[in-house]
Amino acid sequence: MTYLDPPGGHGRPAVPSASAVAALARCVSVEPGKFAAAHWGQTPLLSRAAELPNPAGFTDLLSPADADELLSRRGLRTPFLRVAKDGQLLPVARYTGGGGAGAEIGDQVLDERVLELYAGGATLVLQGLHRNWPALVDFTRDLNLAVGQPLQVNAYLTPPGSQGFATHYDTHDVFVLQVDGRKHWRIHPPVLPDPLERQPWGGRADEVSATAQGRPALDVVLDPGDALYLPRGWLHSAQAQESSSLHLTVGVRALTRYALVEELLALAAEDRRLRATLPFGTDLADPDAVEPELTETIEVLRDWLLRADPGAVAARLRQRVWPASRPAPIRPLAQAAAIAALDPDSRVSLRAGLRWQLAPQGDRVALRLFDRTITLPAQCEPAVRALLTGAVTRVGDLPGLDDDADRLTLTRRLLREAVLTPA
Repeated sequence: MTYLDPPGGHGRPAVPSASAVAALARCVSVEPGKFAAAHWGQTPLLSRAAELPNPAGFTDLLSPADADELLSRRGLRTPFLRVAKDGQLLPVARYTGGGGAGAEIGDQVLDERVLELYAGGATLVLQGLHRNWPALVDFTRDLNLAVGQPLQVNAYLTPPGSQGFATHYDTHDVFVLQVDGRKHWRIHPPVLPDPLERQPWGGRADEVSATAQGRPALDVVLDPGDALYLPRGWLHSAQAQESSSLHLTVGVRALTRYALVEELLALAAEDRRLRATLPFGTDLADPDAVEPELTETIEVLRDWLLRADPGAVAARLRQRVWPASRPAPIRPLAQAAAIAALDPDSRVSLRAGLRWQLAPQGDRVALRLFDRTITLPAQCEPAVRALLTGAVTRVGDLPGLDDDADRLTLTRRLLREAVLTPA
């Protein structure tokens, strides 16, 4: 979520905005605190449309007509579409090709081939909709601020009576939002609780298949407007009913404690003792030969871990997490025009969804963003902090600078860096 820095320069989460709270409320029928304590990363949650604030459903996010437009008029390319049938992904060559004169790129989705496959019972998976469909770009950004984790959105279009994928588990949490039609879901407990991304279900296919034969923990048909939360690792399969089905899956790429381990190990490479070469002639296949080296390595690693710097770990986690969630889109032409026309009466605001930290750096101040760091003169700090509150601000009212010329220079820089947008 957006970071608000106190004078010491260490970021802390802000209170989620009203739009962020509203986005989460569309996905779960319980209060955020109860969801976090009783369900997040633990147990599924079924929320019926009547229990949610938008009982009309989710067609405002993506309707069947919207999906048709994406498949026919938007020049969609792989990997923004996958097609599955009988539990298997189909080769992309079966539904892609060149787009004709001036658009010969060979991985474009061909609507007539998609029609043939869909009419034959294949499931269509529209991927990355958080990047290319406006309503979902905005919704995902708000929901990201609520859960504080990177998100992705796919849509699943399934013909009547069809099932695109066999029983499986995901390595990320999901919110399932039923848009159109009805779909029968069977949910079973994990065979591997809390799987990492490197532990996909295919490596445990036999266990998954055997567990799926047992009594499900949840056996339910989702109607339009219903929502379902599934923690990672929970087995699931879904089959469209008497009509075609469209649902959205919001995947939550939550960080784990293992991510902390990975970053700690990366930092541990700074300790020369842990970079030391093993003794000459060590038989690495002999446990007795390895044991003393393992013991000493564990001792050194324990000593290093006790002195690990949380700030260094947080910096590495920031590099991992922040780029995974883009802020609100910028309109380059309108932004450039606003820069050219800027005057003291112009009003600007912080780019929605932007993650940042502000910290002193000698006689400068560093503004850390998801993809770069901007350094500015220290006297700009009061004005920058005023802008980073997110409030709409008149350029001529920025504090801490001597005159409007300095205020305009700073504002132009931050508009050009896409930190601010015209209000």
